[in-house]
Amino acid sequence: MENYRKGKNVEEPMEKSKIPIPNLPNEFLWMQVRGGSKIRNLLDHAFKNFEQSKVVVWSGSGPSIGKSITCVEIMKREYKQQLHQINKICYTNVDEYWDPESLDLDQLVVKRKLPMVHICLSSEKLSDNELGYQAPSEVIPFRGQNMQKQPGNGRNLSRSSTSQRSTDNRMR
Repeated sequence: MENYRKGKNVEEPMEKSKIPIPNLPNEFLWMQVRGGSKIRNLLDHAFKNFEQSKVVVWSGSGPSIGKSITCVEIMKREYKQQLHQINKICYTNVDEYWDPESLDLDQLVVKRKLPMVHICLSSEKLSDNELGYQAPSEVIPFRGQNMQKQPGNGRNLSRSSTSQRSTDNRMR
């Protein structure tokens, strides 16, 4: 690849008809998140238009997936966990063009598949049988997270645990 330099990228255009979330209403707010999008601008637009549309779909691909998820989580926090959510993951096609540095070489085209996420938020009930559905105020704990909190910042300083720690320290 030392004889080539990066040319242009041609992404498959996003279309409303290609969103893999079934039973979307005819009119919904579609937020297409790009790498250069500012989170503040995206959220301002979404909050202004969400009241009339009642449904917003956040879409992002490649490096903008994290930014899309951040916008969704901020919006859910603002609406106090009263939103229904459906998540869908798919791929989008990107053609990368590599231009040769000498005339005796041909241009290269690399076809890649970038991951893409679509997250639908709705103030009205969505199909709870749909894969990727999350009900309002549903909190899913992380694996291995202790659900019972101990008094004193979650630390249990009973006599047996402190004596065990001192025994462990002497063995080192």
